[in-house]
Amino acid sequence: MDKGMTRRSFLKTAAAGAAGVAAYGMMGSVAAAKAEEDTFDGRRKFAGVHNVRYIHDDLVYLGASDRRIELFENVYPIPRGVSYNSYLLLDEKTVLFDTVDRSVSGQFFENLAYALNGRKLDYFVINHMEPDHCSAISEVMVRYPEAKLIYSSAAAKIIEQFFGFDPKQYGYPVEEGMELATGRHKLIFVMAPMVHWPEVMMTYDATDKVLFSADAFGTFGALDGNLFADEVNFETEWLADARRYYCNIVGKYGSQVQAVLAKAATIDIQTICPLHGPIWRENLGWIIDKYDKWSRYEPEDEQGVMVVYGSVYGGTENAANIVASRLSEGGVRNVRVYDVSKTHVSELIGEAFRCSTIVLASITYNMDIFTPMKNLLTDLAAHNVQGRRVALIENGSWSPVAASLMEDRLAQMKDMKLIADPVTVRSTTNEESLAQLNALADQVLASVLGGVVIADAPVEEAAPEKWVCSVCGYVHEGPLPADYKCPLCGVGADKFVKA
Repeated sequence: MDKGMTRRSFLKTAAAGAAGVAAYGMMGSVAAAKAEEDTFDGRRKFAGVHNVRYIHDDLVYLGASDRRIELFENVYPIPRGVSYNSYLLLDEKTVLFDTVDRSVSGQFFENLAYALNGRKLDYFVINHMEPDHCSAISEVMVRYPEAKLIYSSAAAKIIEQFFGFDPKQYGYPVEEGMELATGRHKLIFVMAPMVHWPEVMMTYDATDKVLFSADAFGTFGALDGNLFADEVNFETEWLADARRYYCNIVGKYGSQVQAVLAKAATIDIQTICPLHGPIWRENLGWIIDKYDKWSRYEPEDEQGVMVVYGSVYGGTENAANIVASRLSEGGVRNVRVYDVSKTHVSELIGEAFRCSTIVLASITYNMDIFTPMKNLLTDLAAHNVQGRRVALIENGSWSPVAASLMEDRLAQMKDMKLIADPVTVRSTTNEESLAQLNALADQVLASVLGGVVIADAPVEEAAPEKWVCSVCGYVHEGPLPADYKCPLCGVGADKFVKA
């Protein structure tokens, strides 16, 4: 090691990602100095204590939770925090699956050192290159330089972008179906592009029937000592966060999730180890069914109705509450009312995936849709929400236009059906608009409880031809121009195959 660089500055440089390019040139010298430099005055570098749990006799949970973080990906509020999961297989060969976010890396390395108990690390599998799972890659390689990196071909470029080294110098890429024997265990690699990055893969342990599922089947929320989903009341305490996590992080990529679920249906899975949230070892069909519905954009609750309003002085809010009350009186037992200005959009996206029916009530603002409502419609489209029944309410003191503009936005989304005549409120509700609101509620009731679509159904058109990107799995509908570029991974039309 360069005498001008101390151990402390070396580790700091390597862990910093791209700044570690120079440090990686000296990685070969780390092993010789490792025994001396991993201790200080005869003691371990870290003074902390391990916190591991065993999933099986030879499979160890190494992860940790962060309860201080307020925004996941600096976007989504997570008042319950989040866990970062990593796993270690202790077979004839040892295998590490992913790492953790930098915020909990100290605990992770304590856990890893304890679980290895002096053994070397043989393999280091990278299922997902998002930094909340890969930020410790460089330091793992510094501490365990003999470990062979295993990653998908699509991950190679991203590894180099983040850490400044060619991963082929330290391991090798794997493709769909390739196997790794570690002794008693046989690992099979399953590609999962765009669930939800193009390089994602999953690892299946064919011996103990364990699926290391990357971000799939994950959820927001720190682990409160309960590692397994069957140790908590998942449906009441975790499902809302699991849904919000899926819909906002992965929701756009339903067709890619369906492709992975089709692969999963061909193998015997008895344990699911995700990168966030509890591990599944019981009732796997229940959570898989949720993913199946969400990825097919089918409503989780056929009689669920969410009413979202954008109001300034209360008139539109009152109209929304009138409709919600009428729906409840008519027998709908799962009505939720949200203020679009106050409720984080990630919650509204989650509810849009849950509910079959959406009522949107917006004021006219600067001759446009109220800005938070317009942003919601943009996010609904961005997350590929489709196949919902919709009713519209607008308010305007002199020139209401919000309903027609919302209808234009909805027309750009797939299979969004208007089930009631739009209602216009002038400033505040009067007897005339009250009657119209009640009529709208009756139309929604007929649709929700009777399955009747009031508005004329669009004429069925022939299904468009579909082209699938062979790199990332993106599906393009319609004719494929010769100069077409994949909007997800950027490859040309020559990489697309007809579905």
